[in-house]
Amino acid sequence: MTPQIKPISFEEFIEWYPDNGKSYELIEGIIVEMLPTGSHEDISGFLIAELNLEIRKQNLSYSIPKNCLLKPLASRSGYLLDVAVINQKYIKEEPLWEKSSVIQNGNTVPLVIEVVSTNWRDDYGHKFVEYEAMGIVEYWIVDYRALGAVRYIGKPKQPTITICQLIEGEYQMERYVIGDRLKSSIFPELELTTDAIFQAAE
Repeated sequence: MTPQIKPISFEEFIEWYPDNGKSYELIEGIIVEMLPTGSHEDISGFLIAELNLEIRKQNLSYSIPKNCLLKPLASRSGYLLDVAVINQKYIKEEPLWEKSSVIQNGNTVPLVIEVVSTNWRDDYGHKFVEYEAMGIVEYWIVDYRALGAVRYIGKPKQPTITICQLIEGEYQMERYVIGDRLKSSIFPELELTTDAIFQAAE
């Protein structure tokens, strides 16, 4: 990838996006190549499998796409979601879905999960703010390597899953550590523990 001379718009990013097997995000106009580790992918895959099982069990009108770009309200950003639960009732209202797998409306994606890597500041910062502004009902931050700052995961630092639930337009955060069972408003009957998720990376 040649060095970027100036920031670009989301529309320019979509036009540029190459079919080379690599993954990219747009952060405030700057193209960033995503380089997930094996453990990162193991956890994402585990969560997708568990949530798909729950979707089938509860006969919900949800699906989880293999790849999905989110266009937030910020005009020069676009996020490649680790896990996105799509509400099929609203997918037809997404003008860029058929052409580019792009989601623009918060009600289309009731749950987003980010598995934290070295760019943890984006997950706790940019993405937190943007997902909240879009009205995405639930946002999980899976910090399995305890990379986030102490202000986010507490002290002593330990593997943590933060579930952010939208209440009156603002995210209310609940931290889950080893030994905890997750509580999700999107999947209230979900039987899933932090231990099972963290073990997926081992």
